[in-house]
Amino acid sequence: MTGKMEYLTFFNGHKMPILGLGTAHALGDDIEKAIDAALEIGYRHIDTAQRYNNEAQIGRALKKWLDSGKIKREDLFIVTKLPLTGNRAECVEKHLKQSLHDLQLDYVDLYLIHHPVGFQDLDPKDNGEEMLLDMNTDHVSLWKAMEDQVDAGRARSIGLSNFNARQVKRVWRSARIKPANLQVELHVYFQQSELRAFCRALDITICGYIPLGAPGVRPPGRAAITVDASKMPKRDQMTNPVVSQIAQKHGKTNAQVLLRYIIQLGVAAIPKSTNPDRLRQNFDVFDFELSAEDMDTLEQLDKGPAGRQVRAFIPEMANHPEYPFNAHY
Repeated sequence: MTGKMEYLTFFNGHKMPILGLGTAHALGDDIEKAIDAALEIGYRHIDTAQRYNNEAQIGRALKKWLDSGKIKREDLFIVTKLPLTGNRAECVEKHLKQSLHDLQLDYVDLYLIHHPVGFQDLDPKDNGEEMLLDMNTDHVSLWKAMEDQVDAGRARSIGLSNFNARQVKRVWRSARIKPANLQVELHVYFQQSELRAFCRALDITICGYIPLGAPGVRPPGRAAITVDASKMPKRDQMTNPVVSQIAQKHGKTNAQVLLRYIIQLGVAAIPKSTNPDRLRQNFDVFDFELSAEDMDTLEQLDKGPAGRQVRAFIPEMANHPEYPFNAHY
């Protein structure tokens, strides 16, 4: 395997590896084995969230590696996220401390507000699996509590996830410590060009989740949502003939071309896999470069907002005043 990891540099000087491992929906032994395999291959950027219910397993795998001396803490870039039930200022410290306990770390490199929509912080035993909306979500006061986590040394950088441009700008204007990163859905069918330009102007880096598209979206801990498949965008980017032609030209897989495209846009990508062969293939994207013609061709595959594949994983979210996906970007 040749080529060298590339990085995004935050406004504060911290660097994030431009390729990381996504861990949503990966649980139990699968995620521990995936972390082992990923670190062996060379991954150093691991993305998780309290809502994924896998931080304890990830923490065990990281501790094993750190205790072995094969890696140092400063070699890793660990991202986690404030759960939607923690979207109040008084909840931030509690949830980050819980994540640090589970991950067996003293700090995370990046802490994100997982979603602009807030839910009530109820004990699951009180309401089963139901989540109740908190209609009073206040991003400005919430962000001040996020800043406190940087001051306390529990997070090196802080950022946002799933926020639209209007919401990002509100936080940015009020911030003492600016958002370093915005994590959003981003792939060849949903390239977020306007949001990318907007964030570039504010010196906010972007990380794209489901960079290879989503074979299916099932929220952790809840039953799958019934969706009319005829109304969903086609998810065939992995077999798209245009992508296949470019992949053949470079002697690469379609997935490698799709990831390389995102990286050359200046966006970090966090493909999720627990398969060691796919982990290896996804990482092998630093030994080739797409031409300007390749980039232009792939840009034409953008479907704009119609290409979005992730919306409300709980239907009631669309009723929240901070539901982000009604805006154009």
